[in-house]
Amino acid sequence: MPPDQNQLFQPTEKLVSWGRVVRAPHRLAKPGHPDELAPLIESLTPEEPGLAIGLRRSYGDSNLNPNGAVIDMTGLDAMIAFDRDSGLMRAEAGVSLSQCLQVLVPSGWFLPTTPGSRFVTLGGAVANDVHGKNHHSAGTFGASVTRLGLRRSDSEPQTLERGDPLFHATIGGLGLTGVIEWVEFQAVRIPSAYLDAEDISFANVNDYFELMKERGASFEHTMAWIDCLAGGDQLGRGVLSLANWSEKGGLKPHREDPRLAVPFNAPGFALNTASVKAFNTAYNALKKTREGASHPHYEPFLYPLDSIANWNRMYGSKGFFQYQSVIPPDAAQDVTVDMLQAIAASGQGSFLAVIKTFGSAEPVGLLSFPMEGVTLALDFPNKGETTQNLMRRLDDIVTAAGGRLYPAKDGRISAETFKAGYPQWEGFNQFVDPVLSSGFWRRVTQ
Repeated sequence: MPPDQNQLFQPTEKLVSWGRVVRAPHRLAKPGHPDELAPLIESLTPEEPGLAIGLRRSYGDSNLNPNGAVIDMTGLDAMIAFDRDSGLMRAEAGVSLSQCLQVLVPSGWFLPTTPGSRFVTLGGAVANDVHGKNHHSAGTFGASVTRLGLRRSDSEPQTLERGDPLFHATIGGLGLTGVIEWVEFQAVRIPSAYLDAEDISFANVNDYFELMKERGASFEHTMAWIDCLAGGDQLGRGVLSLANWSEKGGLKPHREDPRLAVPFNAPGFALNTASVKAFNTAYNALKKTREGASHPHYEPFLYPLDSIANWNRMYGSKGFFQYQSVIPPDAAQDVTVDMLQAIAASGQGSFLAVIKTFGSAEPVGLLSFPMEGVTLALDFPNKGETTQNLMRRLDDIVTAAGGRLYPAKDGRISAETFKAGYPQWEGFNQFVDPVLSSGFWRRVTQ
């Protein structure tokens, strides 16, 4: 007889998406040792499925299981092994990227790929096959994973290696192929914890594409902030940030605690077209004053928002949506212009709009999001149907261009939009553990 799920999981109302839109009751368990995983998984059924979760930085419902069970993996945070000579690190899935860096950096190593937040677990980095500012040179996080431990409900615990179909389903598999127990990955050498960086302003989004052609290949890390409310000749104006690791500077890791915090929700009346336009204008001016060369520590360059605890409260009590797409290279410039024109016309600008160019690295996972092309990430305050209409308009533009959206950032796309972007989903579906599910997966496949 399987263990009683009601005894192992405790009711909670505290789980909310990072975008703070998806809110639902859950039943939660937080194991502190790998041996505690087995009875938790055994208690799950296809009728009452569960999901392993980490630090919950996914913006929508890919890491939530509304009205169901979740296993909080952050208690499984042991460093298992680290070879300071080779840079091979192995740690439990609940270890954060931030914790990894505290060990890696003083020894002259760094994460091969990192998203814009270090508050992501290793299990989450694998499950979402996260990308960073260096995708064109390093690919996704999955490209560095050498082995991983997986527990499924229908088999004994497994060690997976590259080449195993289940390995490639688990990379980018949204935590649905089994509970990731530990991850082994290859770190990269760095000469210091500092970067030789450069900021270059551009007049409009077409100039961004020209700059990337001229300068992008010379730098490991590239990204650009753009003003998505500016129109006309200034459509998509912004600042391109470029960086390589510097030979100068020590190997001091980041400060672990955020320096600032947002103590309460921003009032709804503060989130309007005028305020967003004012913010974008001021931010553009500020970035221009800092144009040129600089020598920053990796923390402010790679993780600018991590210095502000609870920054997601800036969007008010109704929360926000992040919309991240990728468009194939042949269509990228024209389609990005179309998207920015639609956003500018709607008046629903994003405070934080980021554009990056992905390289040609082959995806490691069956459902990996990045592909060669250009990715645009946008934050939209939740204004109900008005915001939904804008995002549906963007969906049509992305789908028609052969692009797709990032499941880790999504909380609302239709099954049709998902399946158009990921035609390989049916092949992936055969690897889904029968007792694992998420709000996202049910929404896009049922």
